[in-house]
Amino acid sequence: MIREFTGRVCVVTGAGSGIGRALACELAAHGARLALADVNAAGLDETEAQAARLGAREIHCTVLDVADRTAVLAWADATAERFGGVDLVVNNAGVALTADVEEMSWDDFEWLMGINFWGVAYGTKAFLPHLRRSSQGHLVNISSVFGLFGVPSQSAYCAAKYAVRGFTESVRQEMRLSGSGVGVTTVHPGGIKTDIVRNSRAAAGHDRDAVVALHDAVSRTSAQRAARIILRGVLRGRARVFVGADATVIDVGSRLLGSIFEPVARLVSGRTGPTTSAPGPRAASQPPAAVPVLPSDGYSDPVTGG
Repeated sequence: MIREFTGRVCVVTGAGSGIGRALACELAAHGARLALADVNAAGLDETEAQAARLGAREIHCTVLDVADRTAVLAWADATAERFGGVDLVVNNAGVALTADVEEMSWDDFEWLMGINFWGVAYGTKAFLPHLRRSSQGHLVNISSVFGLFGVPSQSAYCAAKYAVRGFTESVRQEMRLSGSGVGVTTVHPGGIKTDIVRNSRAAAGHDRDAVVALHDAVSRTSAQRAARIILRGVLRGRARVFVGADATVIDVGSRLLGSIFEPVARLVSGRTGPTTSAPGPRAASQPPAAVPVLPSDGYSDPVTGG
């Protein structure tokens, strides 16, 4: 378990904005050595400048698409060689997509899974050998409250975040059984004030302005506060970290109520009734009647991942 961040080599993906940038800045303020990655070069440059001002002991930035397995594996080895090891890895990069299953394209589905799940899996497998060699190795994978309950129009996002949850919990058990000493934490953010909704993909028929307005209205936690909560959980060796009171309420409610919780999920999504009229020639041409809310975890560069 990691006991302090000062002088530790800390890796963060999706560091170009949102929670990733906030994590990088918080770690910089603690005097960490940073290996940062994002597909957004401009955002990454800004994060680097902020982290340098806050006191990071060393910073190295890499423009990286986390959905590229070969690139992630090479980056992990290069990072460990450059810094002489790795102590903390946060697989944070993610994107969002609003679409019902029937209208969702395969390309969009695979794009989201490539970043939100495979990016986490690649980062985990690539860095675990290096974390094992650290005396205080710790792995953090970002899931979501949408990894706790299903939400209409968020099937792809929920699938990825449920997968991250199960994958990470399994890795945690494996690390314990092997006696590796590597700590593993799953993070479930609630509504975070970032730009993931503004930069997401959506199927035709969804009012993006309304989605953004609803997201802004329900998001209460800043990215900076989210970063502090996550890192405090790491220092305490928490297996699971819930970010925001809404995340805690959703966790308890979904576990206690089971399927009875589904109306709450529909309410949270803005979907309180059928999205189309009864089947028929006229109904087939009608747009969705209600507007879903996108996941509000708020990761870096939601357009292209990294």
